[in-house]
Amino acid sequence: MEALIRKDESAPSGVPDRWGDIDWRRVDRNVRVMQIRIAKATQEGDWRRVKALQRSLTRSWSAKASAVRRVAMNQGARTAGVDRVEWKTPEVRWEAIGRLKRRGYRPLPLRRVYIPKSNGKKRPLGIPTLHDRAMQALYLLALEPVSEGTSDPNSYGFRINRSTHDAMSQLFRNLFQEASAQWILEADIKGCFDHISHDWLESNVPMDKAILRKWLKAGVIFQGQFQATDAGTPQGGIISPTLANVALNGLERQLAEFFRTKLGVAKTKKLKVNVVRYADDFVITGNTPEVLENEVKPWVEQFLAIRGLTLSAEKTRIVHIAEGFDFLGWNFRKYSGKLLITPSKKNAQAFYRKVKEVISVRKGAKQEDLIRVLNPMLRGWAQYHRPVVAKAMFAKMERMVFQALWRWAKRRHRRKNAEWVRKKYFATMGKRNWVFGTTTADKKGNPFWLELYSLAGTPIRRHTKVKGEYNPFDPVWEMYGEKLRQERMLQSMSHRKQWIQLYMSQRGLCALCQCKMTKETGWDDHHIVPRVLGGSDALRNRVLVHPDCHVQVHHYGKAAVKPVFD
Repeated sequence: MEALIRKDESAPSGVPDRWGDIDWRRVDRNVRVMQIRIAKATQEGDWRRVKALQRSLTRSWSAKASAVRRVAMNQGARTAGVDRVEWKTPEVRWEAIGRLKRRGYRPLPLRRVYIPKSNGKKRPLGIPTLHDRAMQALYLLALEPVSEGTSDPNSYGFRINRSTHDAMSQLFRNLFQEASAQWILEADIKGCFDHISHDWLESNVPMDKAILRKWLKAGVIFQGQFQATDAGTPQGGIISPTLANVALNGLERQLAEFFRTKLGVAKTKKLKVNVVRYADDFVITGNTPEVLENEVKPWVEQFLAIRGLTLSAEKTRIVHIAEGFDFLGWNFRKYSGKLLITPSKKNAQAFYRKVKEVISVRKGAKQEDLIRVLNPMLRGWAQYHRPVVAKAMFAKMERMVFQALWRWAKRRHRRKNAEWVRKKYFATMGKRNWVFGTTTADKKGNPFWLELYSLAGTPIRRHTKVKGEYNPFDPVWEMYGEKLRQERMLQSMSHRKQWIQLYMSQRGLCALCQCKMTKETGWDDHHIVPRVLGGSDALRNRVLVHPDCHVQVHHYGKAAVKPVFD
């Protein structure tokens, strides 16, 4: 394997001639082996070796191909940067691999756009060109093994196999017992991505300093005007979340060390100070408001100030668990000593406004089309909240959505009575009344019943938290990581039982390239014998493939077949 890596790093000997001939399984294996070596050197504290291995990885052909593929497969690939260049064809993507070179590289300014936030304000996004995104993805391959090895155990944002649900589960563990901490510092960093110190990042992020400096100083274009960037890392770049994580790493470990040094281990435990962080959102627990106000908060402010960051005076507060607080779209509160986690009112209101807007702008749409737009929204919101105490909120939201749909239906037929409208748009299915649905036809013309997703029918399923010490680049955790990935993929497919069967039969691997399928890569349902040629919808005629591999099947005539395992 060492010889294979050295050959891959030194020269593109044996490299295929076109995009469609790339052996992606070999590419992933080469990158994976190099990342494991970087992670091992990080654990040993051998930073000279880390730097050498990172340089080797970013120069390797496999890493460059992997970076281009990641950018091309991402949904954001359809959004171009200031150069308006898109990578739509395999030929263009193949050429892009050869252009990923450090020498002479100069990133273009980012294209500034603004997206609305739930509070009515707008969040700035900086969209790099596809070439710059690929360069960021390339250097992220070398940075991620280091950031994972140095991350706090209870940091969950933008990390492999970690999610908001893991942060919620950890916070539940910290608060649910009668003897748990009763006070919470609900912290909010003021414009984290916009104010991180460039000097701090250049001095402390373990990656190529020259490349990092070029990204940080690239500037943005907004309404045709160039704006310099003197601080911050733009939201929208592939590497930006990891840079923010590196900047905030140590918040948990260093705070614990501060108290251990000052008070000793025994007294520190009695303070019940615990940190749970998701990206730039975090909460800190404590046994008294005084320890949070007089000890923890000043320490956090000093920790952030070194990085050019400050706490928001408006949003940072200390609350008692009986009063409750919101975190990541949930409300955490104890009622008579029992901790309940429910969807927050703010999150529910924002979601309902979004649903109401979708219904409002489709006054003349077909019922079938409206259902197809609403179902992914309703299912996604329900799946996000199903690990918590959400049954009552699901029932309430379903009533509110029903009322909005009833007004939509009555508005379309002002001269008809309510009974006529009910029969046209609503039906009785078993014990369920007032089901919003209609009979439609599939691509072959076969009729089937299409109905609105039932929020109230969503089952509550508890979340299994990832272990805090899990490192996706440590071979010791390989089996654990694979099991965790597959379990979470199956949960995301829970509404499609046939996809689950296909995914399990393929062991979570693409039927063409034999590489892992994740929520980040996405997947397509491919018919081995096309339906236009008489192929059936039976599982024996279907496989799951990456979207990019699906293109290769049709573009190059490659065959995606049922995998056979020993």
